[in-house]
Amino acid sequence: MNDAAHDLHAPHFIGIGGAGMSGLAKILAVRGAKVSGSDAKESQTVLALRELGATVQVGHAAENVPDGASSIVVSSAIRADNPELAAARERGIPVVHRSDALAALMGGRRALAVAGTHGKTTTTSMLAVALGALDLDPSYAIGGDLDAPGSNAHHGTGEIFVAEADESDRSFHKYAPEVAIVLNVELDHHANYASMDEIYESFETFVGRLTPGGTLVVSADHEGARELTARVAATAAQHPGGLNVVTVGAAADATVRVVSVQPRGMTSEVTVVLDGTELTFTVSVPGRHYAHNAVAALAAGVALGVPAAELAKALGAYTGVRRRLQLKGEARGVQVIDSYAHHPTEMTADLEAIREATTGRVLVVFQPHLFSRTQQLAEEMGQALALADSSVVLDIYPAREDPIPGVTSELIIDAAHRAGAEVAAEHEFAAAAEVLAKLAAPGDLVLTMGAGDVTDLGPEILRQLSAVAV
Repeated sequence: MNDAAHDLHAPHFIGIGGAGMSGLAKILAVRGAKVSGSDAKESQTVLALRELGATVQVGHAAENVPDGASSIVVSSAIRADNPELAAARERGIPVVHRSDALAALMGGRRALAVAGTHGKTTTTSMLAVALGALDLDPSYAIGGDLDAPGSNAHHGTGEIFVAEADESDRSFHKYAPEVAIVLNVELDHHANYASMDEIYESFETFVGRLTPGGTLVVSADHEGARELTARVAATAAQHPGGLNVVTVGAAADATVRVVSVQPRGMTSEVTVVLDGTELTFTVSVPGRHYAHNAVAALAAGVALGVPAAELAKALGAYTGVRRRLQLKGEARGVQVIDSYAHHPTEMTADLEAIREATTGRVLVVFQPHLFSRTQQLAEEMGQALALADSSVVLDIYPAREDPIPGVTSELIIDAAHRAGAEVAAEHEFAAAAEVLAKLAAPGDLVLTMGAGDVTDLGPEILRQLSAVAV
């Protein structure tokens, strides 16, 4: 656990309740580290960390940093003027980015890193659950909580470590995996990337970090992924120990070819051809994109030596991850499902999946995420909402960003209207829940969509539905 560059025997996490930070804190606590941290509010995650022995303060203050802290762990979301970060610098305590901490945790394990603009959390989760079902007990660090076993991280006894690799701030350049998955490559995170060329260069750097003789599993269908494959192929001979490239998808030239994806309500039956053998297995979430995520997980596991037939069957043990088309409940014959989708590609994929899984109307409450993303992709977001029967759009969730003049949810609403969609603005959470509850009828499906706190609307919509007179 001790690393010459990153001493993690007594780490203090600023923002310890976040999806990525809490996972690392959990693993370190289980490994015996004296973990402390702070977060903006109480949460189930904070309570779980305390149960593991971590000391967690609510609110950020210089005095939260314990005298014995060996390092301060931060994410890119932590601002330079955070009082705990300022105190650490004044006291000479080393500051460690969460990606460096994760890289240290992966040391000595067979690392498998999952990257891509979309689908990372789902694919990492699929691998974690499937490998666990095969009693391989992998360690994992995921950007979301699994439905089962109900955690975003685990310190396993096995030799495999599965990690979600985030490209948003180039932090995935810190990892050196044996196997890497790249699901897709699109322009996103506009505050950090100015062009597709910058995105490609960043992913090329990530692939270049693969261990000698490592394997890249990459989509054969996605345009950006195919371009990355071509770029990587041009330099593969220079990779130390060689580089194995496995392409997956429906394309005729795919190494692992998807023959069919058959919708079965809220599940899918997937058939692939791998090494000349046809395999059919079940994916317990709807949608073609989730089926393709599962196939990428299958190919990556096989690259680590897991038998394909066993892994294909084990992938059926995956039942979902929180906020990825997660059923929140049902009231008066209306299902309420939560989606983390916040990029137009993700929004379109989830809406298409829901369309295949239901015969009723699809009603959406969408919360845009980040001013910079909205500024660049408002037109495409509006077009995606045209796939719903009716939508309510909330104000932009700022996360780590300051407002940009002239950038509001109205940009998305105007684009949606141009696409022929039925969309309205709503500025208050409680009002949005009431609107959806009154609009929904038995057989309809309500989708709360976005990467911010729109997820909190699900229970309130269900409560309002139950309160509406039939």
